[in-house]
Amino acid sequence: MKEKTITIPYEIKMADSFVTRLKGLMFRREPIKNEGLWIIPCNSVHMFFMNFSIDVVLLNKQNEVVKVYHNLQPWRATKPVKSAYSTLELPAGSINQFGIHIGSIIHC
Repeated sequence: MKEKTITIPYEIKMADSFVTRLKGLMFRREPIKNEGLWIIPCNSVHMFFMNFSIDVVLLNKQNEVVKVYHNLQPWRATKPVKSAYSTLELPAGSINQFGIHIGSIIHC
């Protein structure tokens, strides 16, 4: 059975250098809205120095969802996911809003 491809209708910024991956969304004052951050490579995230919650979607190299975290709170961290290659950080509630689940294919 072919999984449904989900297109994220937000402006997605790429974090693919050491500096952009390290900074991520840290120190932003306001929650993200209608935007996201795609961190490549990345198989876990931390929420240190974050001021708001986000949804986190971990993807393999084929952009298939391998793990999701709903409403990840500031000062939390995820365990590394061996099968994950990249991480998509989205506004809290996006996973439910777009029907994202393990096995979905994400297009940004």
